[in-house]
Amino acid sequence: MSSGLPQTDTPAIVACTISRDVQNFDLLIEDMEAALGEAWGDLGFSEALAFFAQPEAETLQFVAMAMDAQDEDDLTLMGEIIAQAHAKEIKVILIAEDVTPAALHSLLRQGADEFIPYPLPEQELQAAIDRLSAEDKPPEPDTNPHQLKSGSRREGALIACHGLAGGTGSTTLAVNLAWELAELSKSKEPRVCLLDFDMQYGSVSTYLDLPRREVVMEMLSETESLDEEVFGQALLPFQDKLQVLTAPSDMIPLEIITPEDVERVIEMARSHFDFVVVDLPHTLVQWSETILHMAHVYFAMIELDMRSAQNILRLKRALQSEGLPFDKLRFALNRAPKFTDLSGKSRVKRMADSLGISIELLLPDGGKPVLQSCDHGLPLALSNPKNPLRKEIAKLAQSLHELGQAEADAAA
Repeated sequence: MSSGLPQTDTPAIVACTISRDVQNFDLLIEDMEAALGEAWGDLGFSEALAFFAQPEAETLQFVAMAMDAQDEDDLTLMGEIIAQAHAKEIKVILIAEDVTPAALHSLLRQGADEFIPYPLPEQELQAAIDRLSAEDKPPEPDTNPHQLKSGSRREGALIACHGLAGGTGSTTLAVNLAWELAELSKSKEPRVCLLDFDMQYGSVSTYLDLPRREVVMEMLSETESLDEEVFGQALLPFQDKLQVLTAPSDMIPLEIITPEDVERVIEMARSHFDFVVVDLPHTLVQWSETILHMAHVYFAMIELDMRSAQNILRLKRALQSEGLPFDKLRFALNRAPKFTDLSGKSRVKRMADSLGISIELLLPDGGKPVLQSCDHGLPLALSNPKNPLRKEIAKLAQSLHELGQAEADAAA
């Protein structure tokens, strides 16, 4: 049995499903049988609390609590089940179908250890069981040698990177800009923090060859108690110069974190780093306004094509209808025409004029080396330092560094 859970001739019950009617979750039944054989049982919501008090519950290692939209009226009971399970040191896997983000958020905050959407992705239940089993092993040595200093009072600059269409290079800019800023620092301590807020498809961990860790979701679920220790444990160092908060290991609803959660994380990062670079999802969510107001520089990544133009107009209408500062966006054109391409430069000007925007940053096409650099998990400065895109991002980092230094000197 690959889950690592014990087997005996008469198997003890090591897990239970808890639901209104487990027959509504036939895929869960199949996956439980595949993972545990006969070493599991089934309980209704009303039966679970009573069962936890019985001797048979002593062998339970986890419960899989399955719910759908009809169960949202019983969130109080579910919260009590989670609390009682934790009191018995029983892990909780939450399985949900057609449930609102608010309900998921509430149950995760109350202590559910894992979340899996229903219908269950292939092998995902087994993977969740393996992760829970791994958590019971002795902790690995701390992989982050840079502990955050308690009581730090920096006021780091927040730089947001938002791709207005897929493939416009938002993550590439965020990763390489963060690295170039870190390289400019003369301090031995990392002064730059890179946050991946694309909770579903974030690729910062891939571009820097870093693992995704469960602690990220744990931190995001309990930001009310966020402190230097918790935040520092969620970060991973890259080459001892850059601190990175990867996207969570599992795909989660973007609305599962609130504007208050985002504000707490960013304020914690700003208080410990000179520059905080955040990579955003393409989608506008309830906390997009929070980032827009907090950002010192907000790069909107586009390309010279119709989809980017249409999305700019949509975004412009959306922000202006809500009275939000559209003018704060700094448009960056990726794969911009070469200096000698007069026709291309003319198209750029016509695009900007027709949309009523200013395209302030022209990033050249770095070609295949950019994709290769991302796949190899290295910034361009390390894999292809002479790449034209790398050179332009390095110039941008230098200008931002000088601006930050000038503001710091003025404040002093």
